[in-house]
Amino acid sequence: MTTDIESQAVASWLGLVPYSEAWDIQLRTHEEVAEVGRPDTLLLVEHPHVYTLGRRGQEEDILIDAAELARLGVEVHHTDRGGEVTYHGPGQLVGYPILNLRRWGGGPLKYVRSLERVLIETLAEFGIRAESEGHPTGVWVGDRKIAAIGVKVSRRVTTHGFALNVCSDLSYFDHIVPCGMPDAGVTSLSIEIGETVTVSEVIPVLMKRFETVFGLRMERSHSRPLVDTLAG
Repeated sequence: MTTDIESQAVASWLGLVPYSEAWDIQLRTHEEVAEVGRPDTLLLVEHPHVYTLGRRGQEEDILIDAAELARLGVEVHHTDRGGEVTYHGPGQLVGYPILNLRRWGGGPLKYVRSLERVLIETLAEFGIRAESEGHPTGVWVGDRKIAAIGVKVSRRVTTHGFALNVCSDLSYFDHIVPCGMPDAGVTSLSIEIGETVTVSEVIPVLMKRFETVFGLRMERSHSRPLVDTLAG
């Protein structure tokens, strides 16, 4: 029988949060989910312009120097997620599910495939046919990547997650080799439907699909109290 803690989850929209602050919040949340019995938690954010390098990330995949990074206002962070280099910035919906896989009942591969399904079903709500099968990890529209996925599992609890281009400035991808694939294109939800869609419009759709795919009941949480509590 599924208990309340197994079917509960908390979703919180944190707004525009610097990458390092969001990482601190993830770590604190991970500890609580792993040790204290906190329900699974979905943190939703936007970031100021930042390039992040995963465990396989190479410095040379950032194609501009420090002076140009400073001019563009882009930070660089090394992370412990899987994958290589990617971009986060305003207009991109970033999700960090802190999920206890033991409670959920699936392993890392099933988890990543489920994240892809959440994103594919979210995009379908906006009339976009996206897919993951036959492509590198992530979600694609044809040969253009619309969402990246990079995760870490520690003590059977996840960190990091996904980044969905909603109305992002895609020119920032021009300065990196996204996910180590020089020939891969990128796109956004707004480009695909030919009109601007905001992150706030996508959030409720994505949360509904997350609940359905993962079999969770999502409780909405206010952002600032969560940030203040977790960030200390």
